[in-house]
Amino acid sequence: MENKIRLTTAQALVKFLNQQYIYVDGKEFPFVEGVFNIFGHGNVLGIGQALEQDPGHLKVFQGKNEQGMAHAAIAYSKQKLRQKIYAVTTSVGPGSANLAAAAGTALANNIPVLFLPGDTFASRQPDPVLQQVEHEHSAAVTTNDVLQPVSRYWDRVTRPEQLMSSLLRAFEVMTDPAKAGPATVCISQDVEGEAFDYDAKFFEKRVHYLDRKAPVERELNGAAVLIKSSKKPVIVVGGGANYSEAREVLIEISEKHHIPLVETQAGKSTIESTFPNNLGGLGVTGTLAANKAAKESDLIIGIGTRYTDFATSSKTAFDFETAKFLNINVSRMQAYKLDAFQVVADAKATLEQLVPLLEGYLTEFGNTISDLKEEWSAERNRLGNVSFKRDQFDPEVKDHFTQEILNEYADALNTEFAQTTALLTINDTISPNSNVVTSAGSLPGDMQRIWNPTATNTYHVEYGYSCMGYEVSGALGVKLADPDKEVYSFVGDGSFLMMHSELITALQYNKKINILLFDNSGFGCINNLQMGHGSGSYFTEFRTHDNQILNIDYAKVAEGYGAKVYRANTVEELKAALEDAKKQETSTLIEMKVLPKTMTEGYESWWNVGVAEVSESEKVQKAYAEKVEMREKAKQY
Repeated sequence: MENKIRLTTAQALVKFLNQQYIYVDGKEFPFVEGVFNIFGHGNVLGIGQALEQDPGHLKVFQGKNEQGMAHAAIAYSKQKLRQKIYAVTTSVGPGSANLAAAAGTALANNIPVLFLPGDTFASRQPDPVLQQVEHEHSAAVTTNDVLQPVSRYWDRVTRPEQLMSSLLRAFEVMTDPAKAGPATVCISQDVEGEAFDYDAKFFEKRVHYLDRKAPVERELNGAAVLIKSSKKPVIVVGGGANYSEAREVLIEISEKHHIPLVETQAGKSTIESTFPNNLGGLGVTGTLAANKAAKESDLIIGIGTRYTDFATSSKTAFDFETAKFLNINVSRMQAYKLDAFQVVADAKATLEQLVPLLEGYLTEFGNTISDLKEEWSAERNRLGNVSFKRDQFDPEVKDHFTQEILNEYADALNTEFAQTTALLTINDTISPNSNVVTSAGSLPGDMQRIWNPTATNTYHVEYGYSCMGYEVSGALGVKLADPDKEVYSFVGDGSFLMMHSELITALQYNKKINILLFDNSGFGCINNLQMGHGSGSYFTEFRTHDNQILNIDYAKVAEGYGAKVYRANTVEELKAALEDAKKQETSTLIEMKVLPKTMTEGYESWWNVGVAEVSESEKVQKAYAEKVEMREKAKQY
């Protein structure tokens, strides 16, 4: 048939993926790098057959857990500044259900990724097939419907010709900076193998243009007036600033007009920590310097930020009585937050056009910025030299976690190592060009406060969803995106237990990652949360049936997989392990036994959490009263 190509639906999918290109700032390159897979019932005979027959340029990796490999794909896209993706294919039923947490992670962080879960039979003739759920009210509902609320775009393909419109829509969404996120295309398993005469034009090279949306004159003039009329503006550097690659112009504006920069988790390392006006992380997990500057500011300039509760300290980080807000964001929804003046445009393009309009302007911060930075530097140095002493620990400072219990941990884990001391030792020892990855627990807070990145785009923290289990998988994705650099996964024992499956994938394909495992035998961050709000330590420590602290040999676990392992419970041991790990060609794991309650705490910040309004405990009653007091100070919208 003229100008027609007869292919199965799955073969058409693979052929189409090979022809998608992206154009960014004068450079054109393939958008889809490859495919992560776990083949099973529902995709092995369709997409599996198509990839085996002709993968084209697509790199194909076998995952070990659907959520894990999806997190690797998400991390890859994030590290590539959302300009390249991996697709992820799974079997039906539990295989596709395992994508839910990863899809939520991608959605919360606005990261494009293509999910291709298998689905049940479109014909319904063999129903109920293996791994199919059934509902009395509808035969159309499948496991994949659970992915609808956590996908930016979702579709089900039940006929071969539907693939064309579905994929075009999916790629439109994934390549739009304003609404980038996960696109889920569920393909019925019988349809994957069905043939259709596709129009040859569908497989021609297609270029998706990431044009920078420019601000209109009204937006520019309004932004310039707000800035020039402010005395102490602060710039909040969000993830959008990083994805827009706005580093140079941010530095120019900050230097010329003496405007301090504060960072969200996603925005950190857009600009190096060594930049004099960079005061570090903002909010609940922020630095004392950044939080002081934000509270003093009369204009908050949000660059590509979602203003999450951690960044805004549950809307108490700013003086809402005096401060105004200016938001620059490609997303209209995000630009509207906190009743701000909205500039719906690309961050870099907007800031570049603002430069001439701000000529002659200077803030009134004077020496305040350098004073705040110096004050925080001294506190950071203190945190890096914390040491455990049995007779000097003050239990009142650490949420009533008694000296006796801390001594018990020191004995059970055979350690006196503080988490903050370990972190700063690592910061001082590894190469400044290394990429660091973390996600959940106390480590993101410690990292945002005290980790000093001196190279750009080297701080990779997933905190939009704070998904436990991302850390190891994410390190693999970052390694695939940036193969010439060392990558370090910072993971607590709780997250490691939840998921470390893609360590096997890293070893299998010789993609070296370094896992830094902080073992305090429990969910330490949540233990802090419960005890800091009046509750006792209840099911957040890892204890045996007879109340003994678990001491798991995680190094031995990783060694069994084939990783090079180390055990380091002192500064000297940790330095030696890090130096030797640099020489290895295979993946490594450094197990550190660290004491509970040796992480950082908040600095002039507050997090609104669900404290019990009624309780028999005086401590809980007091915590609720404190919440009510702080809630009254918070912005109500």
